[in-house]
Amino acid sequence: MDFSEASTLDTSGLICPEPVMMLHNKIRDIAVGEVIEMIATDPSTERDVPKFCAFLGHVLLNQKQLNKKYYYYIQKTVSPD
Repeated sequence: MDFSEASTLDTSGLICPEPVMMLHNKIRDIAVGEVIEMIATDPSTERDVPKFCAFLGHVLLNQKQLNKKYYYYIQKTVSPD
């Protein structure tokens, strides 16, 4: 998948709950259909980011781990009422 149009949110060095709090704020600032590339170093994001997406209705398009960094590609699919 090509995520070259994704905006990047780098939460490297931050620990729970900060990465997901920052993701929540960032996703508010983008339009429905846009994609965020989130970079994290906290292993708990492997659990937290998929739950965040499922709970709020966003799509986790892809996730991967390279060395000690976690990469998530989240598409905003809903807008708050």
